[in-house]
Amino acid sequence: MTANRVGFSDIEPAPADFLNDVLAGLSRPHKCLPPKYFYDGRGSRLFEAICESPEYYPTRTETAILQRYAPAIAEAIGPSCLLIEPGAGSVDKVRWLLDLLRPALFLPLDISGEHLLGAARALVAEYPWLRVHAVAMDYTRGLQRFDWSTMAAGHRKIVFFPGSTIGNFDPPEALDFLRQVARLVAPDGGLLIGVDLKKDPVLLHRAYNDAAGITREFNLNLLRRINAELGGDFDPDSFHHYAYYHVSKGRVEMHLVSRADQTVRIGGQRLSFREGESIHTENSYKYTLTEFGDLAARAGLMRAASWTDPANLFSVQYFVVNEQG
Repeated sequence: MTANRVGFSDIEPAPADFLNDVLAGLSRPHKCLPPKYFYDGRGSRLFEAICESPEYYPTRTETAILQRYAPAIAEAIGPSCLLIEPGAGSVDKVRWLLDLLRPALFLPLDISGEHLLGAARALVAEYPWLRVHAVAMDYTRGLQRFDWSTMAAGHRKIVFFPGSTIGNFDPPEALDFLRQVARLVAPDGGLLIGVDLKKDPVLLHRAYNDAAGITREFNLNLLRRINAELGGDFDPDSFHHYAYYHVSKGRVEMHLVSRADQTVRIGGQRLSFREGESIHTENSYKYTLTEFGDLAARAGLMRAASWTDPANLFSVQYFVVNEQG
């Protein structure tokens, strides 16, 4: 019975996309890799472990906000919506809202299809009334790649984007994503989003450099995935994890730094690294409430409500389409 309530669409990126993105990023003067490729099966499990680490405040803080303010959030959104969660992963946070929102259909999206489908099946086992359609897709390539019209059936669309994932986008990319969301949920839908707030850099440093080394292993796992799936010959031990808060840019940067001069082979190509040269793997932008409200306004979204924790570490914000935007 559970399987009958879980639909599944698979539009995952092809292996060639992964190879092309890796080679393009590592061929640039300042080497980089897209953070979306962190999330193979092992990477997804490591990220879940990061979220449980004592230094990583965003997950427990956002969860506390959702738990405390769930009735107010549900009242702002309204019942029987089509609830869409890009980058859903293990679909943990939506659990705080389901009983109050009672969505007509829940659509979790994630790049790791196998992990997503397992999470979706577990979810409907907990919520016998819930209908789920999981979509294995790279939502960063465009939300309109999926045909939402077959699912909408007259229901208002609400995008749920928790976890401060919006911070992984550079501001122009964040603006583009928010514009896509505004088009998707128009005219009467909304966006419920988690946004990490600016704070003491010491706290940020600890969050991305946990004592147990889980974030380090998460970062290095990207090299192991390249080896396993693309035939690379990275020696992960020849790189070290480096993360710091760039104050003027308002973002945490995460890097893998080469410990020595070395050459790596991927897909028949040779790539050289100098000692001390880094691969930039992720940004995590932090915002003030005003800064993010202004960014969303440029995308045609108007903030209807926001909720924060007592220490103002994190925020959950609800936006609707600005009809005059």
